[in-house]
This record gives sequence, structure tokens and C-alpha cells, in this order.
Amino acid sequence: MNICFLIGKIISEIKYDFVIGNKKYFNKEKITVARFNIELLNKSKISIIAYNSIADFCYQKLDKNYNIFIEGLINTVGNIEIKNIKII
Repeated sequence: MNICFLIGKIISEIKYDFVIGNKKYFNKEKITVARFNIELLNKSKISIIAYNSIADFCYQKLDKNYNIFIEGLINTVGNIEIKNIKII
């Protein structure tokens, strides 16, 4: 398992999209996606992606320059997929 914990500041606008597919390839017909970048304490920049209810939370509650704590997974293209997020 590739679990990671990150603390950083949101440095980009949150991009919110819908993905519509068929049930053969997705568990659901509609998927919401939120994407944004954060800067860690050591000035590294990381791409973040969230799906469904977590994406909805990110779009509604987060904004640029918020400090956040993320528990997530590193996906195959190197983005962090959020499993849990908190505003700090």
C-alpha cells in the first residue's frame, strides 16, 4: 500500500469537472473530479486529485492559500488521490 500524509498550502484554483461514462468501466455513471496543486513546507509542488464526495467538499469548502492536511494514495501517474482531507 502506498499511503502518504501531506501538509501544504493550496497554490492553484480548484478545477472541478464531471466525468460521464458507462457502468462497464466505472462503478457509477457520473463521477465528479477536483484537481489542484499544493506546495509543501519544503517548497515541493504536488498535484492533487479528488473524486466524488471528497471532490464536492474540495470545491465547496477549499480555496487558494488554505493550509490543508491530506491522507492519500500515490496513483500511477504520480498524483496524490485524496482519501481524507482536513483544513488546518
